[in-house]
Amino acid sequence: MFNASLYTGTREENYTLLIKQLTGLVEDEGSRIANLANASALLQQFLDDINWVGFYLLEGETLILGPFQGKPACTRIAVGKGVCGAAVARKEAVLVEDVHQFPGHIACDSASNSELVIPLYSGGQIIGVLDIDSPSFSRFDETDLKYLTIFNERLGEYL
Repeated sequence: MFNASLYTGTREENYTLLIKQLTGLVEDEGSRIANLANASALLQQFLDDINWVGFYLLEGETLILGPFQGKPACTRIAVGKGVCGAAVARKEAVLVEDVHQFPGHIACDSASNSELVIPLYSGGQIIGVLDIDSPSFSRFDETDLKYLTIFNERLGEYL
């Protein structure tokens, strides 16, 4: 699901364009915060039917709120807690069709009903997660997972 006014190709073509746009934004910028901020803004513009998109950065055993687009959010999440903490603990993406059925879900925004969290790596180390919430159930699918993982990998190359 995309913002149709900006992207008019197939889902795969649109995601490929998104990744090219990300590369253009981050390749000459050395600031981690600036790159994460632009990445979250780009995703907010690109994806429809979402109510929050952003990053949590790993400090020790805690994820700390980073650049994001959306309502105020939880500022600290322990590794292993909630969907974000589970993604770090498992070292893998977590796609949740109904967050209310996810054991230990942390409800930062009661309007969220589905969530996709993808670990963010830099230099071979996990440094945080990309977190995307939607008010719709089953908003995210395998295509989103595939291309947003590539998005995250590309971003990690510049962090």
